[in-house]
Amino acid sequence: MRAHREEDDLDTRFIHLWIGLNAAYAGDLERALEEDEGEGRRPGAAGERQRFEEFFRMLVQLDGEGRVYKALWTRFPQEIRILLDNRYVFAPFWKHHAGQAGGGGWEISFEAAKRAANAALAAGDTPVVLSILFDRLYVLRNQLLHGGATWNSAANRSQVRDGAAILGHLLPLFIDLMMDNPDEEWAMPLYPVIED
Repeated sequence: MRAHREEDDLDTRFIHLWIGLNAAYAGDLERALEEDEGEGRRPGAAGERQRFEEFFRMLVQLDGEGRVYKALWTRFPQEIRILLDNRYVFAPFWKHHAGQAGGGGWEISFEAAKRAANAALAAGDTPVVLSILFDRLYVLRNQLLHGGATWNSAANRSQVRDGAAILGHLLPLFIDLMMDNPDEEWAMPLYPVIED
């Protein structure tokens, strides 16, 4: 995987890892968006968040050895807590600064999200922790891909470093679980390899 060769370029590493994550969970997003619209759901972030949650629940359910749980609680507990406490990877913080709907009272939402994450951590609720964690990583992804961060800058290095480390450890676990369970209904890629 290209991401593993990018040890010194954390921005590129994170982006390559996110591409791998998209390939694993997203599949045919156009079809998924059409299904969202057909079921009366607003397409976009809400539908994507639901797909993330379903993906995480399925992975954790299939993880009989608890590898994802162990990664969260023994390998990355400090990094996860730092990301969860970081307002700069919290979407309502940025909505507030942009004057967008959903940004008002971001501090209250931020504290509520931290309480929910801490409760999930205390209860060992791995899917909820993953969902909240990946909300933060999604904001980081947006910052890198949509011009909200300068490549290899001195600012915000800790969240890029920690995000790349967490994603670099979890993504292979996710793929292993998917490969160990080929009979499950995993998302199919939108652009599969086609032989001519």
